[in-house]
Amino acid sequence: MPKYLPRIMDDTIEEYLEIMGAVLITGPKWCGKTTTAKQHAKSMIKLLSNRSDYYTQLIEINPEYLLNGEKPKLIDEWQIAPTIWDTIRDEIDEADQKGLFILTGSTVVDESNIKHSGTGRIHRLLMMPMSLYESNDSTGDISLQGLFENPDLNINSYKSNLTFKDIAFLCCRGGWPEAVTIEDKEKQIKISEVYYDAICETDISRIDNIKRDADRARYILRAYARNISTLAKNTTILKDVTKEYEDIQKNSYYEYVDAFKRLFVIKDIKGWAPNIRSSNTMKKGNKRQFIDPSIATSALEISPEILMSDLKTFGFIFENLCIRDLTIYINSIGGNVYYYNDSYGLEADCILRLKNGKYALIEFKLGSFEIDKGAENLLKLKKLIQDKRKEQRVNLPDPSFLAIITGTEFAYTRKDGVKVIPIGCLKN
Repeated sequence: MPKYLPRIMDDTIEEYLEIMGAVLITGPKWCGKTTTAKQHAKSMIKLLSNRSDYYTQLIEINPEYLLNGEKPKLIDEWQIAPTIWDTIRDEIDEADQKGLFILTGSTVVDESNIKHSGTGRIHRLLMMPMSLYESNDSTGDISLQGLFENPDLNINSYKSNLTFKDIAFLCCRGGWPEAVTIEDKEKQIKISEVYYDAICETDISRIDNIKRDADRARYILRAYARNISTLAKNTTILKDVTKEYEDIQKNSYYEYVDAFKRLFVIKDIKGWAPNIRSSNTMKKGNKRQFIDPSIATSALEISPEILMSDLKTFGFIFENLCIRDLTIYINSIGGNVYYYNDSYGLEADCILRLKNGKYALIEFKLGSFEIDKGAENLLKLKKLIQDKRKEQRVNLPDPSFLAIITGTEFAYTRKDGVKVIPIGCLKN
């Protein structure tokens, strides 16, 4: 049995088990939810098993029976029998104890079957596929939290072990734990392809028992992947889809997209609106992203070799890789990921914002040839913030730091203060 690779979420799970009655871990299939949850549980029950029908009947007759056992008890894939949610909530109220249950789920549940939200009793956590630090592909020499605490941190001695070829491979392999633990690289990539096939052939229909066409699902994901890391509107993506499926209706397209979101396949990024521009000048809409870049490479049928020969596509998919990792890192220290883009041409590929109000401006550049351009964008945006503050039009502090996340080898701080950080050096 493969050795358990610790996850950044381990500490977060322990933290919330100490202050909440239960923790719900959601996220895509195969991202490691059950394996990680088992590290923190003392007993468990798997609702998605060859005894699923029995458990479903038992929940209707005597749901409390399934909750017996040493605590914390893991209820794996709880959405198979969503009515158990209310029973768990009642159990937490009656016991008046912390850390009683851990729930895992691979889909967003229709909560119309649930009487109570669970607020104050059950804390929800999103688990993603592995970051490069968790899969031991990043050295972890540069801490995101460390940069927020000490923006003047000297990073000039750090070096990534990842080559350009390595990064192409990691985009295609993805962060699926089962792939990470296999030695054969060709088989590692096969895991992401199998995952992609399962999404389109079974999961897209199983989520709500509505039969959907696997080929249409594939084509919609392919169209989405062609617009990865952009602000493409759904109307643009739908227009792409209709080139192949002229009869697809707008409502049908949105039903597929909604199903992909409920399966945690798509994870778009929202815009940052700090009130430094008129709302009319802000680019609206979400930046198109997948929960893992390997879904995009599988949808586009791109190998690492093809990716290296198409630098434009590589750059967009590299951004998705970086967004995945930064989301994992920033979530663990109490923050979120956004983007900034306005009609004046000012942009930042990524905004990292902590709950305490601190934030950082980030650009992604696969190679070194556009680092100057990225730094120029970040410095212009910082100056805009400073100018608006002087005019007393915005109460916003300076960013904690400016950084360009790259696929290059060496970390360093430029003379203008912008940090250049290889993705292969980062951790939370």
